[in-house]
Amino acid sequence: MMRIAVGQAARATDEYLAFARQIGADGVQFNTPDLPGERRWELADLIALRERVESFGLRLEAIENVPNSFYSDAMLGLPGRDAEIEGVIATVQNMGRAGIPILGFHWRPASVWRTAVAPDGRGGAVVSTFDLAAADRTDQVYVARRDRRVEDAKDSWTRGALFDIGAERDDAQMWAAFEYFVTAVAPAAEQAGVCLAVHPDDPPVPELGGVARIFRDVAALKRAAGFWPGPGFGIELCLGTVSEMGGQHAVLDAVGYLAPRGKIAYVHLRDVRGTVPSFTECFLGEGNYHPPTVLRALRRGGFDGFILDDHTPALVGDSPYGHRGRAFALGYIQGLIEMMELDDRELEGAR
Repeated sequence: MMRIAVGQAARATDEYLAFARQIGADGVQFNTPDLPGERRWELADLIALRERVESFGLRLEAIENVPNSFYSDAMLGLPGRDAEIEGVIATVQNMGRAGIPILGFHWRPASVWRTAVAPDGRGGAVVSTFDLAAADRTDQVYVARRDRRVEDAKDSWTRGALFDIGAERDDAQMWAAFEYFVTAVAPAAEQAGVCLAVHPDDPPVPELGGVARIFRDVAALKRAAGFWPGPGFGIELCLGTVSEMGGQHAVLDAVGYLAPRGKIAYVHLRDVRGTVPSFTECFLGEGNYHPPTVLRALRRGGFDGFILDDHTPALVGDSPYGHRGRAFALGYIQGLIEMMELDDRELEGAR
């Protein structure tokens, strides 16, 4: 059944888990959780994380992202990739043993970029913006650095903190490295009962930092889904990122193709105004797509997984985690899901 989950935190704090219960979620997700390990995560630590979540009456739905250092050579196709892939396989196997069913990951060595984080949203809410014309001023660019979180900075935006990639890669090289990685890891994931789920590129532009962004359009998501049709691989469908590609048309195209094929592992439901080369994040309901239309398309396509809020505008007096903005988004999504369920019951009763 389609449902909400609370996500994007690094730690299983009392506050985070209590918020999930209070908001009405049954499960949580973690984004690059603070777990020990330089190259892999160990079984005992993953079990402890799951048991901590379950102690609050919640389910651990997924982990999104291992540290870049776990697979940076693999992303770039460098000689050290085989050793890194062994570590990722061990992590996936340990996740399966620990009962954690999804590992989201990305394929963008340069991470997520924004060119402004400012009170430009509705009523002065703080939102992020990307403008390709301003992205050459790299000392001013905000980069999502999960590996150097700033406690009072929402979404880990760190100004001027570009990754030191040390290489340039074109589309063909990045696709070859991606397919090599999936071919190696997906069979182990299937055997472990874990789904690898790749996130579209954010921002979805041709390249950043000299490295191609291959998941910059819906065609690339379709290609990836077709490359590995088995249950060990899927798409972590960030609708905000797909909206950045081409608005509602792109979003419905992605949903219409991926959902009936069972290739959507889970969904980030957020939106933006505008598309590449320039867009600004916004509240649900005022962006490029119509959320009720998109949720109906997900349901018609057979998607029955969980939905996260992802990036949200920061409201007045908001916390570093963004509790107020996230509560608004999650309540909005809950309301839409309940209305669809009501419509289904009324339709069934009329038959």
